[in-house]
Amino acid sequence: MRGRSDGGQKKRLITSLCAVAIFLGFLYVYYGSIFGSSSNGASALEYGGKSLRKIGSSYLGGDDESSTKSGLEDGDVVVPKTFPVCDDRHSELIPCLDRNIIYQMRLKLDLSVMEHYERHCPPPERRYNCLIPPPPGYKVPIKWPQSRDEVWKANIPHTHLAHEKSDQNWMVVKGEKIVFPGGGTHFHYGADKYIASIANMLNFSHNNLNNEGRVRTVLDVGCGVASFGAYLLSSDIIAMSLAPNDVHQNQIQFALERGIPACLGVLGTKRLPYPSRSFELAHCSRCRIDWLQRDGILLLELDRLLRPGGYFAYSSPEAYAQDEEDLRIWKEMSALVERMCWRIAAKRNQTVIWQKPLTNDCYMERAPGTNPPLCRSDDDPDAVWGVPMEACITPYSDHDQKAKGSGLAPWPARLTSPPPRLADFGYSNEMFEIDTETWRQRVENYWNLLSPKIEANTLRNLMDMKANMGSFAAALKERNVWVMNVIPEDGPNTLKLIYDRGLIGTTHNWCEAFSTYPRTYDLLHAWTVFSDIEKKGCSAEDLLLEMDRILRPKGFIIIRDKQPVIDFVRKYLSALHWEAVATADSSSDSEHEGDNVVFIVQKKLWLTSESILNSE
Repeated sequence: MRGRSDGGQKKRLITSLCAVAIFLGFLYVYYGSIFGSSSNGASALEYGGKSLRKIGSSYLGGDDESSTKSGLEDGDVVVPKTFPVCDDRHSELIPCLDRNIIYQMRLKLDLSVMEHYERHCPPPERRYNCLIPPPPGYKVPIKWPQSRDEVWKANIPHTHLAHEKSDQNWMVVKGEKIVFPGGGTHFHYGADKYIASIANMLNFSHNNLNNEGRVRTVLDVGCGVASFGAYLLSSDIIAMSLAPNDVHQNQIQFALERGIPACLGVLGTKRLPYPSRSFELAHCSRCRIDWLQRDGILLLELDRLLRPGGYFAYSSPEAYAQDEEDLRIWKEMSALVERMCWRIAAKRNQTVIWQKPLTNDCYMERAPGTNPPLCRSDDDPDAVWGVPMEACITPYSDHDQKAKGSGLAPWPARLTSPPPRLADFGYSNEMFEIDTETWRQRVENYWNLLSPKIEANTLRNLMDMKANMGSFAAALKERNVWVMNVIPEDGPNTLKLIYDRGLIGTTHNWCEAFSTYPRTYDLLHAWTVFSDIEKKGCSAEDLLLEMDRILRPKGFIIIRDKQPVIDFVRKYLSALHWEAVATADSSSDSEHEGDNVVFIVQKKLWLTSESILNSE
């Protein structure tokens, strides 16, 4: 009996080992077939056992698990019918601003100069190539303009700021919603009154900060939840609201959920991704920035970004010097800006407004050896992608010196007026006007294709992933949307033309992740973006996953590219849980683009089973 029992145990052991081996082999084949290949072999992947879930049964309405072959041009890759889902810890993943990745990469960063808040992208082998899940109970965002004042708490389940800033009226939790009364650290009683007071200090007519169209683009540094930018919109002023993902958690995520233009960023060691002379006004309200550090390098970065005659509104205790430390800072800051040739335009209560000179005359009159020095003549003030900041003053070009200003028309005329800096690219006024009209027609065609799916308030946050001169955004002026215009870091630096038109945007490399939270844009416009990254040898599959990350559920993507690109994207629709909305030949609206096709897709609203259980 004992012998037979031993034999039975051996058989059972062998059977169990075989079963385990078969199961492991199945997992290897399955995951290898889905993830082992990528477009042009450019994307290596990292997957942790606890960081991913297959959609399959955990996806509401999930697809089957088979795969097909695809390729952007002639390189075939395996296309999964489903991508895995990152676990809920990654529902707010920003790959290039993820401090977990920074820790894992063992980067030696100087925390005192905010390097840890700057972009540090994971190498290809450490990317999380999985779908970012929405948080439990996620709902389609509240529409603009109602969203300015309230959002769904489930969409950004963070109430830290509501408690920390309860005495400053940043935000208040009310049942299922988070409400924004319009307050801020310096303007507890409302951003609208604070904005009017700044205009009054500058003697602008009707206490309107837009100064009859002369103030259009504003940089709000350390913006909080961007209520300052939110209340500027009614004055036809658009602000780039900027803040890092720091202890004031999710402030930029709240801003974008509200439908307010905003982007993650920090004044650290690198130039901000905007060209010189982009903003009429910079603003800092208790923004907790040490402007005196490193010979005033951060203040000199603002100087680079301000237009001739531009303003810096600074609201902080130093401006009214209550104690010895405040007085010291104020004296040193006053001396620094005086050497920078700024003058006090107005000072009242807790706010001072400095104005930048219109010409180089003051710089030339400074005593030899005065610091900060003028920047070298070979320094390009518009080079921004990964360029270190320097503690020097950017002088004006000969054109600006002669014009004694930027030479821009007031808003809204500047939107369609040829910008003075067109000549920097060898573009003629006629080329600009043709481009403006071409994109007006294209946008009209886009809206006709989208019309069965959208209403007047369906879209709010838009991104033009390759904006050229900004004519796509210009064509949308009357549609109650705003556009983040993105200029490739290695192409013509036309972003300065975009800012000269009274629009906003940034510089980016689409081989990397964008500096925003997941689910922050309603529509992405990709004009030949896939063709461009293919030339760089980057992964089109990675780009698809990044677009899915930043796109809101129920959001749209307009792809305008060659037919092989469209064919490639079509094969990924099932895996990404996108659906085709419309296809059109683009030859009808441009004789130069007869080989391009317009393809519009929509992202489905999907929830994991865990999200559903947690929201019930």
